[in-house]
Amino acid sequence: MHLVIIGNGITGVTAAITARRLAPAARITLVSAESAHHYSRPALMYLYLGHLRYADVKPYEDWFWAENRLELVHAEATGVDTAARTVQLATGPALAYDKLLLATGSVMRQPTWPGPQLAGVQGFIGLPDLERMSRDTQRIGRAVVVGGGLIGVELAEMLHSRGIHVTWLVREARYWQSVLPPAESALLAAHIRRHGIDFQENTELGEVLGDARGRVRAVRTTTGQELPAEWVGVATGVQPNLTLARAAGLATDRGILVDALLETSAPGVYAAGDCAQHRQPPPGEVAVEQLWYTGRMQGETVAHTLCGHPTVYRRGQWFNSAKFFNLEYQTYGRVPAQPVAGIASFCWQHPNGKHLLRLNFEESDQAVTGVNALGLRQRQDVWEGWLREKTPIGNVLAQLAAANFDPEFARQHEPAIRREFTRQFPTIAVGKPRRRGLLGLQLG
Repeated sequence: MHLVIIGNGITGVTAAITARRLAPAARITLVSAESAHHYSRPALMYLYLGHLRYADVKPYEDWFWAENRLELVHAEATGVDTAARTVQLATGPALAYDKLLLATGSVMRQPTWPGPQLAGVQGFIGLPDLERMSRDTQRIGRAVVVGGGLIGVELAEMLHSRGIHVTWLVREARYWQSVLPPAESALLAAHIRRHGIDFQENTELGEVLGDARGRVRAVRTTTGQELPAEWVGVATGVQPNLTLARAAGLATDRGILVDALLETSAPGVYAAGDCAQHRQPPPGEVAVEQLWYTGRMQGETVAHTLCGHPTVYRRGQWFNSAKFFNLEYQTYGRVPAQPVAGIASFCWQHPNGKHLLRLNFEESDQAVTGVNALGLRQRQDVWEGWLREKTPIGNVLAQLAAANFDPEFARQHEPAIRREFTRQFPTIAVGKPRRRGLLGLQLG
């Protein structure tokens, strides 16, 4: 069998490595136009910050690929003939395949305001974007970031690290309002401002203004405010990369449409990761999953199907994590941005504005349904167990120290959290906490 994988991001590489383990005799080829070797997308920020070298963002040494008989083709895939089962390349002969995996990832959503073509205006998705940003932000004093979310905060921190004054424009009334409840948004906005970022909510970009050389010089908001800018970072969102899928005649919507086995409308052709869209996602799940960990999980799952062991993709409990400057964010289960009927929500905040814990639970049986944690590191395995077992909120609060991943001698906040819960929900009993030994172990 010859397995061809288009894309060498986390999805494609996970699929290749898993397939090699499952099918030792298979021929496996990875095709990528962006880079010859796989690199860690989340680590690019730290390359700019100077915390890592380029070699450090490659999870595997260069010898790894030949050692595991994984062929690397550094070229652009320009077409797929699903009848002939071939992939056309911009350079070199076509590749014949027995099974094909499209792991083409995301591309930046194109802005509609005037000026995105000016020099110094760009998004931030992959290695070429990092190279452009590193070059174009040398010796500049002012920059503007447009759009919220996680890419926005990455850009703000990267620029700030080099002493560049950052104005960050978010058109929504509050930060990441489609994902976070109001208290979390407010805490993060205050945290971002404490780091010296000129964070402006309710502010929409109208156009980017250029100079006589075709380089950005300023931005103008829809209210007429003009802000000087020597560089503009676009963080207005990404969308599935459908160029190759559409050229091949595959069924697409927002993403490449796939079934439960991640197979597309063409037999023998699969899609996974950011570019895939589930035709029938399970109740309460999203159709397009654009997260690093879901890309890895889809890559591992589809490899089993590609190697003759049909395996339905099941993501399991929702989780995500991020870092906002030095403040960590984790979420497990479901914590909607807006209230949901039948779901109670408890929120505790430390007076210093650096710690927050939100617990959602069913009003009927009090089973915990989700958690948001800011500045409080939580253990994934503990939370997944509580969510899977539908643990009552009172028991979760009693055992909350078991989920605490903070260093041993860090301040513990569980007693204050339990007191605040009792104040907000006086009719719900909280179990007795277990004692902690000198080493932080739970004692009966």
